[in-house]
Amino acid sequence: MSRLAVVTGGNKGIGLATTRRLLEAGCEVAVVARDFTGFPLAGEARVRAVPFDLSRVEDIPALVAEIGEIDILVNNAGIMHALPWDAYPREKMETLLRVNLEAPLALMREAGRGMAERGAGRIVNNASLAAHTGHPDVWYGISKAGLKNATKSFARLLGPRGVVVNAVAPGPAETDMLDTIPEPRRKAVLEAVYTGRFCRADEVAAAIAWLALESPEYINGVCIDLNNGSFPR
Repeated sequence: MSRLAVVTGGNKGIGLATTRRLLEAGCEVAVVARDFTGFPLAGEARVRAVPFDLSRVEDIPALVAEIGEIDILVNNAGIMHALPWDAYPREKMETLLRVNLEAPLALMREAGRGMAERGAGRIVNNASLAAHTGHPDVWYGISKAGLKNATKSFARLLGPRGVVVNAVAPGPAETDMLDTIPEPRRKAVLEAVYTGRFCRADEVAAAIAWLALESPEYINGVCIDLNNGSFPR
């Protein structure tokens, strides 16, 4: 019996690469995203496109009920505005926190209940290098640090009931979000990393898929860095 995976933001970038990995592993994938224009996996037999705006946090219980029994949850969707700390519109801050932090927590809560009842399940959160460092987009950094902490909290809460909850923390990757990073910061990253290039989406997806499918159960509540030396710890 194939496993059902949910990938938020699975229509492009790291999410799309993760969706492909999970399909290769035999999963059925429900892709949750606002817009499926140009989605390359449209019509794929084991892919279900679920249009949904994750800022509607209050509707997430109904979303999970509609999708059904979830075996794997990948909280990948996120937004970054790259706005000055002292000129950050409240509306943008609130939307960012809803999408980057409140929505993943609501999805973990709703999907985690079913996983705990069945005694099995995997959750992987896409955090960020920003979770570890002072980030120029202060609210983005705060949201990712919160997601990393929530990963550890839900691992502690759900681990005794057979659910594995981990996260990845990539540095800047070759996705659309890279365009929001100012050129001086991009240059600094390239000068710091060992291989002189940005992370690829498929590299992050490989780590996410490993945690979702293959990693030992004893790896629980962990955040795996993918930054190639730009922030060695």
